Amino acid sequence: MTPDEAERLSVIHEGINRIGQIPVRNLWLLMLYASDLYRDFEKGKFRVEENPDDIPDLVAEMLCRRVEHRIQRNLSFGYQSREAVLGRVRGRINLLNTEQHRLLERGKVACRFDELTVDTARNRYVRTALEEISKIVIDKPLAHRCRSLAASMIRMGVLGERPNRSEVSIDHFGRHDIADRPMVAAARLALNLALPTESSGKHHLSLPDREITWIRKLYEKGVAGFYDVVLSDHGWHVFAGKTFGWQVESKSQGIDKILPSMRTDIILDQLSTGRRIVIDTKFNSIVTRGWYREESIRSGYIYQIFAYLRSQEGNGDPFSETASGILLHPAVGDMVNESVVIQNHEIRFATIDLGATAKEIRAQLLQVLETCFNN
Repeated sequence: MTPDEAERLSVIHEGINRIGQIPVRNLWLLMLYASDLYRDFEKGKFRVEENPDDIPDLVAEMLCRRVEHRIQRNLSFGYQSREAVLGRVRGRINLLNTEQHRLLERGKVACRFDELTVDTARNRYVRTALEEISKIVIDKPLAHRCRSLAASMIRMGVLGERPNRSEVSIDHFGRHDIADRPMVAAARLALNLALPTESSGKHHLSLPDREITWIRKLYEKGVAGFYDVVLSDHGWHVFAGKTFGWQVESKSQGIDKILPSMRTDIILDQLSTGRRIVIDTKFNSIVTRGWYREESIRSGYIYQIFAYLRSQEGNGDPFSETASGILLHPAVGDMVNESVVIQNHEIRFATIDLGATAKEIRAQLLQVLETCFNN
């Protein structure tokens, strides 16, 4: 290890790289759990929880391999809208510009047309990911490899700026370019890993812990992704964001417009035992000050998880009759793991210490389920 690498690792382990009270490397871990790449890491037996500081290097290595694979087989082309003044008609004529600049007198015409190019939003997104991930990897040859691949893409014609979120969100894969999907998945994770921290830097950015929606969704997707990968090969079905319906017996004409649906964060079904566990993730303290006590579980959350469980009884689904519920909150230091059985449904209140080591976080996620089955 070089002196620069040792210094960087010491900075990380001293806790400077944090978002609020959560180490950045643990947010990297949640991002990995939430990504499509985590399954590949599990199959490859990468022990990312043993040393989460290696996650950027592992992601960079995977991104480089997939970009190299695509370059060898040529990057995907796409149509981009362009406007240009030409000596012949191509596409549609821009009459306003043509008349305004009196182009016809010079034998020119302003046109709008679609051009087949390699400079697509997708390829620019991947090139940007290579440039950004190169700044946080520890292995210098790997960082150079990322920059070299980005330079190769520029030479191939991927010259535009990083696409905005809307450009990326409307990009869909067809049968002819489905091979790009793993490369884009790696690029998305690489860009997510390039998080701002509360250390001083060149840019002023809103911190993720200031955006509760961002961090809450990351926590939810991370937990769902972890259980999906770890439990799917052991007879479990994992559903994220599944909607429950009310067992409506009669209704007024306009109720459908105002009656809210029930959307669960995570549902775990074990086919061999007929066991169902409904997990609702919350990104705040599991307890608050009560009327007559120092600490009390938030009553609204209990009503919510209880409604999830009881409302599904008698609908013909045997999994629903004895389903268990878990309210899974994050914590930094203080841990809770308590349960109660109400009308044949166990409800557990548990926390995951996001300030712990990555290995301990994995163990805590598994222990929450083990506790459910031991009672």
